[in-house]
Amino acid sequence: MAISKPFAALVLLSMLLLLHAHEMANELDGKSATSSKIKCGSACKARCRLSSRPNLCHRACGTCCARCGCVPPGTSGNQKVCPCYYNITTHGGKRKCP
Repeated sequence: MAISKPFAALVLLSMLLLLHAHEMANELDGKSATSSKIKCGSACKARCRLSSRPNLCHRACGTCCARCGCVPPGTSGNQKVCPCYYNITTHGGKRKCP
């Protein structure tokens, strides 16, 4: 039994349309997830505003914020508000995040 050319073209077109719809749905899911993330730059600026070593603080805070998606409130302490932020350590075992 041979498959007609119009039927094969219809199946191929349908598959392409489904693939495109699936990609569009994934893009929308990605946009909604990124819109709910915090802005690490401004959060770290607030966190590091009283630091004696602001460049080091901003760099460490930015890394931690990018990994965890949160920065604890205030200029120090409160790390337990964001457990991921609190638990990141350096190779030496010290807390990385300011």
